[in-house]
Amino acid sequence: MRFPAPLTLAVLALATFTVPAQARPAPRHSAAESAAPRVAQTPPMGWNSWNFFAGRVTDQDIRNAADQMVATGMRDAGYIYINIDDTWEGDRDADGVLHTNSKFPDMKALADYVHSKGLKLGIYSSPGPQTCAHYAGSLDHEVQDAQLYASWGIDYLKYDLCSFRPAVMNAKAPDDKAEQMRLMQEAYKKMDDALKATGRPIVYSLCQYGWDAVWEWGPKVGANLWRTTGDIQPNWNSIYTILNMQAGLAKYAGPGHWNDPDMLEVGNGKLTLGENRVHFSMWAMLAAPLLAGNDLPNMTPEIKAILTNRDVIAIDQDKLGREGTRIYSEGEVDVWTRHLAGGAMAIAVINAGSERVSTHPFHLDLARLGLHGPQQAKDLWTGKEMQLTDNMPLEIPSRNILLVRIASPK
Repeated sequence: MRFPAPLTLAVLALATFTVPAQARPAPRHSAAESAAPRVAQTPPMGWNSWNFFAGRVTDQDIRNAADQMVATGMRDAGYIYINIDDTWEGDRDADGVLHTNSKFPDMKALADYVHSKGLKLGIYSSPGPQTCAHYAGSLDHEVQDAQLYASWGIDYLKYDLCSFRPAVMNAKAPDDKAEQMRLMQEAYKKMDDALKATGRPIVYSLCQYGWDAVWEWGPKVGANLWRTTGDIQPNWNSIYTILNMQAGLAKYAGPGHWNDPDMLEVGNGKLTLGENRVHFSMWAMLAAPLLAGNDLPNMTPEIKAILTNRDVIAIDQDKLGREGTRIYSEGEVDVWTRHLAGGAMAIAVINAGSERVSTHPFHLDLARLGLHGPQQAKDLWTGKEMQLTDNMPLEIPSRNILLVRIASPK
């Protein structure tokens, strides 16, 4: 999401407020009883409203998305979260309680509807005074908002930095980068503490664009995932640039804490089917959250086939939780591998060449991947078994991918 204009300075001290009865957490007992179950042990999968609806999203849009997740088979393929992005927020009352705006008349009823479909509901806020779209943020209301989310039945929070930087970081420490970083981490930890205090398992997603090497401290503030880059766009240059920016980050990802290269643009813009396949394949190789953002009711069969490819999804959701790494590049071709549970391996070979080039003969060097001799593999886009031999010629169309899984690498 985009930054708003610089905002008025907000006070960091926690405001005094009264929590309404319906937003109060249940009585707490022992630590074991109140501890929330672990979440995001594999990368979260679902759908987010922003990429298609942006600020137009309504209660009915979310209900329709839930219906479509079931009807299209996406829920059964593993897409569980229906996430409302910005512009659901209304005003706070005299007690500081945040109310929804007219587009979302009853958030608890909406959550109940989503849950009735076997899905989970996500929501959006900011540690600043306002969200990116200039709606109410959570600054000074972290505990109050977390309890409200839990009372509604919320399962996922995307927490977008936005106004916190100009209103707090820059205002309080304009020339002190270390202090700015401390303030940002403190703000994210404050909401994590508030979410955990509710006792409800809520996925915690940091959206702060990869600033200040968030992958190094995200787990310390309770994050289950953190954005590693700026916003994605539905075009090849954006997707491929973001992909290349992930190199070197694999060691920071694992069960419960994931690098997030942003939401999926599969099915959006003017992406070709090949570009969509590269995008989806590589987000799976990166162990990235798979949050679709397309027009679900008008999804073409080809896009549905990409988003529901069980073999590719299995790479993303592999229980070992090791993110893929780029092994080498040669000309316009990139080779990535990902180690999987049980000793298996996924290999992705991308032809990133110009659309004007129809094919790109490429000779895969198996030794550089730590492999020796012929390898029995499955092409995850054709479903066919194949044998990889050292330096065999591979014909991969431009802006397309060969994605294979080797069950027993040698």
